[in-house]
Formats: sequence, structure tokens, C-alpha cells
Amino acid sequence: MRRALALSIAAALVTGAACSPAPAPIRVGAVYPLSGSQGPGGVDEHRGVQVAVDLVNADGGVDGRPIELVPLDVPVADAAPSAVGELHRDGIDLVLGSYGSTISAPAADSAARRSMLFWETGAVGEMTGVGAGDLVFRVAPSGAVLGRNAIAFVAERHAPVLGVDASKLRYAVTLVDDAYGRAVAQGALDELERRDYTLAAKLSYDPRTVDMTRLIRELAAAEPDVVFVSAYLEDAIAMRREMVRQGLDVLTAIGTSSSYCMPEFGATLGKQAVGLFASDKPDSEALNDRGLTAGGRALLERARGAYADRFDESMSAAALAGFSGAWALLGVVAQNADSLTPEAIADSANRTRLPIGSLPNGSGLRFGDAGTATAGANVLAASVVWQWQAPGEYAVVWPPRYATSRIEPIDPLP
Repeated sequence: MRRALALSIAAALVTGAACSPAPAPIRVGAVYPLSGSQGPGGVDEHRGVQVAVDLVNADGGVDGRPIELVPLDVPVADAAPSAVGELHRDGIDLVLGSYGSTISAPAADSAARRSMLFWETGAVGEMTGVGAGDLVFRVAPSGAVLGRNAIAFVAERHAPVLGVDASKLRYAVTLVDDAYGRAVAQGALDELERRDYTLAAKLSYDPRTVDMTRLIRELAAAEPDVVFVSAYLEDAIAMRREMVRQGLDVLTAIGTSSSYCMPEFGATLGKQAVGLFASDKPDSEALNDRGLTAGGRALLERARGAYADRFDESMSAAALAGFSGAWALLGVVAQNADSLTPEAIADSANRTRLPIGSLPNGSGLRFGDAGTATAGANVLAASVVWQWQAPGEYAVVWPPRYATSRIEPIDPLP
């Protein structure tokens, strides 16, 4: 009887264990442009987020709970508030996004007003809405940083290679007249003013209506030595083609994210892209991983392998930004939070300190202090300058920590 009773109890325990429910997943929203003009970059960034979620789940999730990603396509800025609202109604209060600066601002504002946490993985526009540092955080470098670094690169690295005095050159800035274009261009303008360099022209335009022939004529009339371009992919390609057609030759042409850095830019322009520079986030292959910490290198290798297995390609700059940003939230900040409420995760984010090179895109993690202009912004976000050195081929040339090649002295006008 005792043996039968013991076996009965053991069987009940086994059955109970087998039937115990799995831990409830942590549902995290993801708002990215998966279609439309920003779709190519948005898809890549979202893929990076997906791989980060895969690896976090492979490591046991957060507090033993798996992450469930809930993606919504947000192709244009006007779609962002309704997408965030839909996530909120579905009980989701953690949101990743958004690749595009025009999308990021309304998405972040909509999330913060609903007491949701918004975590920007890639957009570079300035954070001017509510919640910065409280419920809104950006892991990627700001547009202002990319613009400042572009001018600093010309002054401190490229001009010496060319054997010219950067302070004697004439600089022109062209920009898309929207939140993204203004944010990036302002960084360049601020750096020019700080160095007391000559601004020969500042030309803004609407990419939907721009007369590129006229714009380049105005640019040529300013006689620039250096042209800084804050553009999207299609207008940047059209601008470059028109510069070549009109024979506008300059010492340096440097663009930023969403245009000069994108593989499609080099693939479309071919020889016409060779010699151009891009100030942006690195991709997984154009990065000297010796500049990373040991942990950063190991994580980069895991990310590269997992991304290639899932998507059969290497990680673009947008994909690596998406992975690094999502890992920072789910693999670091959420792991150390007292709970998984937006407020507790925000508190953990503001307490987190990771040195430069800890994330696989070269960044560290430390958010600006509350009440300052950098609240909610990652002040240790990394950026690099690439050079297109052959048709379809580019290399990081600055800063030295992450450089994979020296600057090739190529005439940028074929």
C-alpha cells in the first residue's frame, strides 16, 4: 500500500510539473518602416532587432520569460501615433523603433504620453518631445553628432592627407528640409561655426519637388571646396549624378545616414560614388573589431552568425544598429531592472554604464543626465566615417580605433 501510494504521489508530481504553464512572454512592440521609401533601411534595422530577441531568448529571456516581438509597419510619420496607440490597447508598454527620424519623433511622443517606454535604436533626429530621459531613450548617435563628426573628419584627417589647410576651405551644406535633414545639418553648421570656417552656402530643399539641376547650379555658384550632404537615398543619388553632369568638382563630398552610407547608394552610382565619404554608424563587416571590448567582440560574432543564419546576408549599418539597440534594452538594461514596468526599466537605463566598445557597433552605453540637453541620449554612441574606395566597396577610415583602411586619395569626380 505504501509503495502504491508513493508511486501515485510521484506520478501526480510528474504530471503537475509537465502541465505547469510556461512563463508568460514579455511582449515588446516594434514600430519600423517595413515598406515605403524608408523600407529598405527599416527592414534591416528591424531584422537586427529580431536577431537580438533571438539571442536574448536563447540565453533564457528576461527573468526567465521569453521576449515576444510585436512588429507594426509604420511607413510614414503620420502612421506612428496610431501604431503606438494600437500597441497600447493591446497591453504593450515597451516599444522599440524606428529607423526614421520623422517617424521617431511622433512615435516617442505618443508613447510617452501613454506612459509607455520608447527605445530608439537607429533614428538620429533630435529628441525634443516629452519624456526624454524619463520614458524616451536613444541608443544611436544623434544627427548632430554625425554632422559634427563629418566636419571634424575633414578638418583633422582628410585635409592633412590632401596637404591643405582646412581653415582656408569653403564649405557648403545641402539638406532635406525635415526633422532628419535639419538635425544632421545643424551639427555640421555648429561645427563650422565653432571652428570659424567659411560657410559658402546652405541650401535646403523638399525632396518631393526639388529641381536638382537648379540646386546644383546654386551650389556650384558658391564655389565650395567641401560639400556636406544631409539627404535620403533617392535625392542623394540624383544630386550626385547632377554634380557629375555639371562637372562640379570638390575636394571632399561627405554625406550621412540614409544616403551615402547605404549599400544601394554605391551599387546604383558605381564609379560615381568612388571617393565619397559617409559619416554614419558602422556595419558589421566595415568595422575593426579590435577596437571593441572582449565582450563586444564576442557579441558581434554571435550577432553576425545568427543574422547570416536567419537572413543569409551580412549585417548592414541599420541592422547592426537595430541589434545593438535592442540588445542594450533587452540584454542589459531590462536584465538589471527591479521590475519590467516602463519606469523601472527607465531607472535601470539611467543607471547603466558600459564603456565604449561594449556594444557590437562600437558604442558604449550611458545616457545623459536628467534636465540636460542630452537627457535620454546615449552620450557614448559610436559613429565612423566610411569611404567608397571602389565600385560597391567601402571601408571605415576614421576614427583610428575602428578604421579598417587608410584614406585612398581618389579624385571624387569620375
